[in-house]
This record gives sequence, structure tokens and C-alpha cells, in this order.
Amino acid sequence: MAETKPNSKPKSEPAVNPVVVIVVGLVALIGGALYWYLRAYDPSQAREGPALTPEAKDYVTRLKLSGVSMKATGSYMAGRVVEILGSITNAGDRRLEIVEITCIFRDPYAQVVLKRRIPIVSRRMGGLKPGETKSFRLAFDDIPESWNQDVPFLVIAHISFGS
Repeated sequence: MAETKPNSKPKSEPAVNPVVVIVVGLVALIGGALYWYLRAYDPSQAREGPALTPEAKDYVTRLKLSGVSMKATGSYMAGRVVEILGSITNAGDRRLEIVEITCIFRDPYAQVVLKRRIPIVSRRMGGLKPGETKSFRLAFDDIPESWNQDVPFLVIAHISFGS
């Protein structure tokens, strides 16, 4: 018969193996990073901001996009930069602080390959007064190769009115 000492505690094994904890942590970290990366670069997951309010929806008809054209140039890093140029006119009676448009690029099968929401009028630019026209220039250097080379579809996505 084995004799036990009254003050000695039996040896216990660790409840969780530290190697398992490290492996599970790395898998979770890599999985999270992969999810973030795929979501950030998935054109169907475009970052949407606030939607048009009913007031803004009524005002959209008073905004005129004109002279929209496109040009492509080579970039410094042997890539391609596509620029969308145009003008926006405020034919209404209200001052605008912000106007954002959504640019939708499609492939030859009409599938969306890139969808980007971009401000063309901002407070920093001085807004857009009634009757005023401002030019805009939007540069894209990450349009997928599957793009159909057509001018993107432009949709007014947000309007903020000034005081």
C-alpha cells in the first residue's frame, strides 16, 4: 500500500494544452483577417452611407450631371488610372453641402464588378449654391480587368442640405 503525505497535493495536468490555444488563436486571427480582406475588396459589398431622405429624393431631379466623360492613363507603377470627369449643376433653390454619387462599373455580362460611393461636392469644396455648376474628377486605379470599358453608371446617392 502506498503511503501519501498529508500535506502533498496530487499532480494535476493543465486543463488546456497551450499549443492548442495558440493554434486556435492563429486560426481565428487568420480567418478574421481573410473575412475582412474579402469583404473589403468584394464589389458587391460596397460601403453604403446614409440613404436619400424623402426630401433629398424630391430634390434629385434638380441636380444635373453633364459632360460626363472618361479617360485612361498609365500610372507611375505601370498600372492604369481611369478618370471620370464631369460637372454637376444645382438647378434648385437650396444650397447643398454634400452630394455623393455611386459609380457602378459592370462587366460585359452586366454584372457589377466595382461599386464605389464618392463625394463630388463637399463642405471643404464650398458646397454647391443654387444655380452653380462645379466640375468633378474621380480617379480609379483598382477597376477589375473584367470591366466592360464603358463609362460607369452614376447614381446620386446622398444629399446634405446647407443652411
